[in-house]
Amino acid sequence: MTQDQTPKASRNHETGRLSFIPPVSRPRRARRRRGGLSDNPKTRPNGRRTGRRIPCTFLSVPALTASPIASLTASLKRTTAVAVVSAAFLTASVAAPAVADDKPGGEQGGAQGGAPDKPKPPATMSKVGGARLGQAGTQVNLGPGVPALPKKLSGRSWIVTDAESGDVLAAHNAHWRLPPASTLKMLFADTVLPKFPKDQKHLVKRSELMGVGAGSSLVGIKEDNTYTVHDLWLGVFLRSGNDAVHVLSHMNGGIDKTVADMQKHAEELQALDTHVVSPDGYDAKGQVSSAYDLTLFARSGLQKKDFREYAATATAEFPGEGKGEKREHFAIQNTNRLLTGADGVTPYKGIAGVKNGSTTNAGTTFTGVAERDGKVLLVTVMNPDSDESMAVYKETARLLDWGFAAADKVEPVGELVAPASADRNAKGAAAPEKTPKAKPERAADKGESSGFGIVLAVVGGVLVLVGAGVFLVNRRWPLPELVRRLPRR
Repeated sequence: MTQDQTPKASRNHETGRLSFIPPVSRPRRARRRRGGLSDNPKTRPNGRRTGRRIPCTFLSVPALTASPIASLTASLKRTTAVAVVSAAFLTASVAAPAVADDKPGGEQGGAQGGAPDKPKPPATMSKVGGARLGQAGTQVNLGPGVPALPKKLSGRSWIVTDAESGDVLAAHNAHWRLPPASTLKMLFADTVLPKFPKDQKHLVKRSELMGVGAGSSLVGIKEDNTYTVHDLWLGVFLRSGNDAVHVLSHMNGGIDKTVADMQKHAEELQALDTHVVSPDGYDAKGQVSSAYDLTLFARSGLQKKDFREYAATATAEFPGEGKGEKREHFAIQNTNRLLTGADGVTPYKGIAGVKNGSTTNAGTTFTGVAERDGKVLLVTVMNPDSDESMAVYKETARLLDWGFAAADKVEPVGELVAPASADRNAKGAAAPEKTPKAKPERAADKGESSGFGIVLAVVGGVLVLVGAGVFLVNRRWPLPELVRRLPRR
């Protein structure tokens, strides 16, 4: 199987020259291509050299407006109990949908306008996050003051969410189980990234590069060469390198173990639409996810500092051949066009990641996170069938624009659920609150002062809530400074 726009390549590989965007200049416009896109332009393992080593591969992206990115760190100090209790009252059921006709944005006769030869979503889907999300078609509460959805939306599935509150602002076939392509690497990274220190070095063996799918996107890892874990994650996030995924998977105990770890983590996140077969997202029979699940993966991963920084890195240098000071390095560029502005895509103001993908079966997929005026939104789009060039990015940008305009006006149609363990711990933590007077009495019976017993009870309860609600509190993570801030279009 081959991609439509790259007849000489297959699966998730795109031929083309590796371009480099200097960190202090506007991205140069690449030749437009008709149709979709792939994960990466073809990487030349012996790509062009640079004249110097860059000390830090988390390169800054230039700030092009006077307003710096608003810091979100202070909000981490919010009371944990308040976050947990507030999250418990998120509603998953709201008024009847304003749009539910399987024609996103009200587009009449569009690419998804019900043509008999087009795939149809299941009549019933998962209701995780709310009953509305299990319904086919577009789910949104259009009311007074709420802007209309964009008309040019052709994705089979998409979702717009408030990344911090978890509110689902609008969705279209949110739980349709579809091939995810390399957006599944978000789950891979969220699962494996915490296991190895960034400065750990690894000598790559030939066996670790075996089994990488034909036509896979590669960063250019060579056997018998040593790479740091940091290098490998740059290869995963920037170049969507399946070779880097395979090496990290073998470091984690092998492909099968990594797939099992990813599946277990998906279930912990309550991403129940997802079935993992390959860790890199390469087309495999039975491998599926959904726009809802991919958003859960992004939201969980973005709470990790390294994940955020890798996802927001536009360019870096990657080790090539040689050893020591004589080792060659070549430039690599993030394949997220909304971040880099490659291939004629306008960089999106406030974009900070996350991951794109493209395979024969999946079409194009993308999950993006962006921040404006203290509001952080996540949008996932799966398999648009528009003839528009780079449609997955442009539809994502339209949905982000709509989300920022509608965020404080639209009633949610569902929610992003917390991990299963957070739910269990939150339920267990509620019991002591029902009998607050019992603890001082028991403490006094043991010879302790009743006041000290009260303090212990309160502190103990807060610690339990901290354990249960750490995910919820950390929803308000600080996005890195590696964010392109462009004027509004």
